[in-house]
Amino acid sequence: MSTVTESAVERLDLQVKVNKPGACERHVVVVVPRKDVDRYFKKAFDELGPKAEMPGFRVGKAPRKLLESRFREQITEQVKSSLVMDSLQQVTEGGDFSAISEPDMDYGAVQIPKDGDFTFEFKIEVRPEFDTPNWKGLSLTRPVHVITDKDVDEQLSKTLTRFSEGEPVDGEAKAGDTLLLNIDFTYEGKLLSVIEEEKIVLRNKLSLADAVIEDFDKLMVGVREGETRSTKVKISNSTFNEEFRGKEVDAGIEVIEIRRLSVDDLRAAVLEELGFDDVPELREFVRSELDKQQTYYQQQEIRKQVTAVLTKDAQWEMPSEMVNRQTNRELQRQALELQRSGFSADDVKSYLNVGRRNAREMTIAALREHFVLEKIAEDLKIEPTSEDYDAEVDLIAENSSSNPRKVRARLEKTGQMDALRNQIIERKVVEMVTAEAKLTDKEDSSFLRKMPEESAIEFVIAPLDSDIPEAKYDNKSTDGQPEGATVKLQP
Repeated sequence: MSTVTESAVERLDLQVKVNKPGACERHVVVVVPRKDVDRYFKKAFDELGPKAEMPGFRVGKAPRKLLESRFREQITEQVKSSLVMDSLQQVTEGGDFSAISEPDMDYGAVQIPKDGDFTFEFKIEVRPEFDTPNWKGLSLTRPVHVITDKDVDEQLSKTLTRFSEGEPVDGEAKAGDTLLLNIDFTYEGKLLSVIEEEKIVLRNKLSLADAVIEDFDKLMVGVREGETRSTKVKISNSTFNEEFRGKEVDAGIEVIEIRRLSVDDLRAAVLEELGFDDVPELREFVRSELDKQQTYYQQQEIRKQVTAVLTKDAQWEMPSEMVNRQTNRELQRQALELQRSGFSADDVKSYLNVGRRNAREMTIAALREHFVLEKIAEDLKIEPTSEDYDAEVDLIAENSSSNPRKVRARLEKTGQMDALRNQIIERKVVEMVTAEAKLTDKEDSSFLRKMPEESAIEFVIAPLDSDIPEAKYDNKSTDGQPEGATVKLQP
């Protein structure tokens, strides 16, 4: 009982004015009355007095007025810090809004006056205020498909390229071959970046973090080892490097090696290298991958339908700073969702590159969905358990052939546990909405991708801030190949 009374006495008697410049923004003015300011000063000097050292006085015996004169500046900074921190905690926990970022304030400009109340202000990003939409009894369509032997056969070639690059080819490159490439990107004769000795499967497109090389197969089919090709590449309009948005750059591509894997010629040695005893075991592995992908596709299609209905009226404006900051978090959430569903590293890269090129639109939609699903989760008191986290980590570890302990350590180190939490909550809410919905099954095999249309690498052509590497070779000639440098986007 005494603890509650003491806490109530210590509580600041704040005057708080909250302005709403936008649905997701608040401008807050806080006034701390002089009585609280004086109380904090008194407490600070009371704590300083017994240990203060001053010439001519024993430790802790200096007169109070002398202490206040000598240490006023130091104590003022201490009191300012304490008042601001305690006020912020009291305001953000007061229930007037739900903060989703740290307060943005000019702390250096905040000053405690010698007399009168202490006033400071800050901006903060918040979750928008809205009524929970009706989520029960929705009409939803679930895509279903019975996986056939033909489906498995058509996926086998795609799966094999994940495990083996095949044998070196002394001839012209064909679609599906694995090429070892050097690529120089230049703009108006100035080198921007270099891809060095990257293994890339020859497909219709080559996807990078800030661009797509269209008709990559038409460009490279027929090339031989040691030859080069040149093309133009347009930088995405949503790249973080504003200087190069929509610009065309030159790409010079050098072929170092060509390798090919034939599905029709699976020798025992190849199967052993892949880790399978026979072809039936390999086919069963492919079937299990298709099952996982169909489950993921079903979940995503139902989620799209659910969020489309629930966010119909959620057209809040999002501050640019919030969208930019949340982009990486949303990409992390997508990556975790794909990893737990058994998608290959190449597939994950491909999905994420599409996301990066449409970062702003994707993040705004994801934020609106998250706000609505989080609101429902709060109403239903849904919160992840330790078992939920363990299950997610185990799935990611299993599908990436890694150790659960190492996966968890990586997620914690890179700050992705928060993204994992959001993923668990959102999935639980969608599952609950689905359980209460009117569900109709519909034949849909569109999740089956014959062969990927694009190869994807995590590479930024026009990085924001990096040293310009030395050219690997002249784009216009195959003569002379000075050393280069690689500039890669960190995941």
